[in-house]
Amino acid sequence: MTPLPRTDTDADADKDADAGTDKGAGTGTGTRTAPAPDPAPGERTDAPAPPPPHRFPRTALLTTGLALALLAGCLLSAGLGAYRIPLGDVLGSLLHHLHLGGAELDRVGESVLWNVRLPRVVLALLVGSSLGCAGALMQGVFGNPLAEPGVIGISSGAAVGAVGAIALGLGFLGMWTVPACAFATGLLTVLVVYALSRSGGRTEVVTLILTGIAVNAFAGALIGLFLFFADNAQVSQITFWQLGSLSGAVWPKVLAVLPCAVAGLAVAPCYARKLDLLALGERPARHLGVDVERLRVVLILVVALLTAAAVAVAGVISFVGLLVPHLLRMAAGPGHRFLIPGSALGGALVLVVADLAARTVAQPAELPLGVLTALFGSPFFFWLLRRTRRKQGGWA
Repeated sequence: MTPLPRTDTDADADKDADAGTDKGAGTGTGTRTAPAPDPAPGERTDAPAPPPPHRFPRTALLTTGLALALLAGCLLSAGLGAYRIPLGDVLGSLLHHLHLGGAELDRVGESVLWNVRLPRVVLALLVGSSLGCAGALMQGVFGNPLAEPGVIGISSGAAVGAVGAIALGLGFLGMWTVPACAFATGLLTVLVVYALSRSGGRTEVVTLILTGIAVNAFAGALIGLFLFFADNAQVSQITFWQLGSLSGAVWPKVLAVLPCAVAGLAVAPCYARKLDLLALGERPARHLGVDVERLRVVLILVVALLTAAAVAVAGVISFVGLLVPHLLRMAAGPGHRFLIPGSALGGALVLVVADLAARTVAQPAELPLGVLTALFGSPFFFWLLRRTRRKQGGWA
């Protein structure tokens, strides 16, 4: 059969159909009279994939959880003790002093809360956050997971300065004498440890630990020498530094440590990105514009400032700077943008809870805070050593 010839009308109709299809499918400006058919199996389409479901960042969850736990710990620590204050009364007194309502407690309750409990809670916040932040910085600066102010001797070195100032009766700076001496000897100690541990342009974990053991032993000998020449009153104060405690917390001590802690905690997060680059190695960090030696010197000063301030008012409290950053690193990864402020929050939480336990576990006696943290921190440190050795396949 002979096909019929196509007319101009038929051609125009085909063009209109093709144009309508292109407009509807391409630009979306044309009018479509019918929905597009489903693509055949295996047919390629240009439609974008649906966006993934929004997930709340893990770091934000951890930060919120730490902040809420720290708030709860502070309120419990302010209310619990030999003289119990109900939580509602604690909140009421705080709101009353902030002129936000609430009600004032009786004379005994106000005195206990504002002259005994709250200075201790605030001091625990400052000391714990300083030690936690210092531990995170030390691990980032030295590029190994076992660096911590207490382990490498900076805490003991700072204690030597404080104990020496007490034993020798120094007072040339008034209430700042002990913190200044602790800062100077703590800085000197960490510089000596860093210099002795560095070989061939790098710092090894084993050398760092062994050097820290030697420095801790030497610092202990100096503290024993000061004890030998000190009188009874000075011996009792020196014992405070050796055991670590917040029992002497008063507002003047809080004000003495506040500037050092605030300055160190404010400066530390500014170097989070450079520490992340340093984690890639010294040579890649230099190629990316990081002055490695200058970075280390600045952060060593910050670590010495934070640790010396903590030791000056609370004595030697070990393992907080080692335990807290590792737990957060295992939970949220090694990024310092979260790790530094998170370690400060975690350290404050650990010390507030530890101080509450030290005051309440053996009432009416009080356990030394440094002893309590060492009892829980030492098994963790031993586990960490074995875990690191197993991952590296041995130290040799």
